[in-house]
Amino acid sequence: MPDSAPQQLLHLVIGGELLDLEHNTFKNLDEVEVVGLYPNYAAAHVAWRAKAQSTVDNAQMRYFIVHLHRLLDPNQEPAR
Repeated sequence: MPDSAPQQLLHLVIGGELLDLEHNTFKNLDEVEVVGLYPNYAAAHVAWRAKAQSTVDNAQMRYFIVHLHRLLDPNQEPAR
């Protein structure tokens, strides 16, 4: 990658209704929402917050930020 290319730390935001509040097990995988793919944590956090706040009336709904860059390169040090 050229030095001038912006660093991408890919993050995925997903969510859906959970079976219970004790586990991160989705009630129906067919209904899991893929909110989007983002180039950094800050952008993913904005999307996550918007979705989480829009479903605040349903205690079973949860949205998550998946750090895809860690899956793509597990030896990569976390950004500080």
